[in-house]
Amino acid sequence: MHFDRTLLLEMLQDAIGDEELFIVGLTVSDSVMPKVTVTLDGPTGLAIQACATISRRLARRIDEHYGEDSAYSLEVTSPGADQPLTDPRQYTRHIGRSLALKLADGTEKTGVLTASTPEGVEIEEVIKQKTKKTTLPAAFYPFTDIQEAKVVISFK
Repeated sequence: MHFDRTLLLEMLQDAIGDEELFIVGLTVSDSVMPKVTVTLDGPTGLAIQACATISRRLARRIDEHYGEDSAYSLEVTSPGADQPLTDPRQYTRHIGRSLALKLADGTEKTGVLTASTPEGVEIEEVIKQKTKKTTLPAAFYPFTDIQEAKVVISFK
């Protein structure tokens, strides 16, 4: 059984309907029983209820198209806390949190996210020297320069 990723994306978009969510990832494992993994996010995150609803809607569409006997597993999930941010729309709800950025030139910046625009993010970089911490004025980093961005999780 072979899933057409483009068709799955269309079905998924349809299953999302007018929920305020966007697709972060869609993978299909290449195994005897393919596993379809959908990663969704939204401006305020992803509720369990929305996961269940979209999962049911998508499963119905897959069954209609590929036949009820098609063997596959389906997982609809949100990005884990340790997952890098991949969509500019994911940044807004993390304003006020610390971000760790890896830039295209190899440098790394860590600081509080103060603003997010469709073009990039503004962070107040924190520099640690021995026992002293210095917070620099907010600086703008375009998404084109950001190789990876992760929310820094603190357990204070």
